[in-house]
Amino acid sequence: MNRYLVPVSVLGTAVGGAVLLKDYVAGGACPSKATIQGKTVIVTGANTGIGKTCAGQLEQKGGNIILACRDMEKCEAAAKDIRRETLNPRVNARHLDLASLKSVREFAAKIIEEEQQVHVLINNAAVMRCPHWTTEDGFEMQFGVNHLGHFLLTNLLLDKLKASAPSRIINLSSLAHVAGHIDFDDLNWEKRKYNTKAAYCQSKLAVVLFTKELSRRLQGTGVTVNALHPGVARTELGRHTGMHNSAFSSFMLGPMFWLLVKSPQLAAQPSTYLAVAEELEGISGKYFDGLKEKAPASEAEDEEVARRLWAESARLVGLEMSHGSSVRRQPLPK
Repeated sequence: MNRYLVPVSVLGTAVGGAVLLKDYVAGGACPSKATIQGKTVIVTGANTGIGKTCAGQLEQKGGNIILACRDMEKCEAAAKDIRRETLNPRVNARHLDLASLKSVREFAAKIIEEEQQVHVLINNAAVMRCPHWTTEDGFEMQFGVNHLGHFLLTNLLLDKLKASAPSRIINLSSLAHVAGHIDFDDLNWEKRKYNTKAAYCQSKLAVVLFTKELSRRLQGTGVTVNALHPGVARTELGRHTGMHNSAFSSFMLGPMFWLLVKSPQLAAQPSTYLAVAEELEGISGKYFDGLKEKAPASEAEDEEVARRLWAESARLVGLEMSHGSSVRRQPLPK
């Protein structure tokens, strides 16, 4: 019997160490115990994954939650799930298709009309490495949904957010932004051979640049904006990568995936933290990797690129916004 003691002990130590290492890599739970009683929170892409989990966590902290999703059947089901888990009716489903500028404007108009205040906007929805699809308005899908849709939505809701200050905007980016580059000559991949990975990285770099420039424009308004990388999570976001369909990758890389890939519950913690933490009051224009503030890629810090991207994004979505003031539409590009 003693001959099995050492191997079993070693195995137990290895398993325990792996579990502790996984917890460390995952980043842990939101350290803030703060509540947001009665505050209104909008979460885009909240019918599944990180968005749905984050919405549930914020509802438990007292928030009035609006799930903003493209698929209303799934959105209603998600709202029902959250209400059933929390026994609280303060969760509502609203239609928002970020691949349609018309839908974004309709959603924003309804929020402005029906909601007295908006305290937190979490731009969570995203598409990742999809085929070369285009949005309703002709934009490359990843750039259109991940950046342009949220760019327009945020701008349209700024007056409401300012009137509700202190308020917060949280933009979900990705570590993939470090490999991104903003190609102003071909933002929509009309001239180059489409590269689904490069397009995704560009869209997530755009999110960080948008965050930086928006923070500059919001100084003194009581509205903060930060970007974050939630970590790699087991969600539907990676359905276009083909990774889960490969027996080889599942077998060879399975242990690494287990170590590095978070559950939606853990991946939602950074969004929840940025939405509620009292110690982050007034913190703006920053990039968070999980629960910790970190420096983003060098291009994400380039103020000239950020300003140019803002101007081009405003032109593309038919929006012009002066520093901290009025919004008026511009003709869409032909």
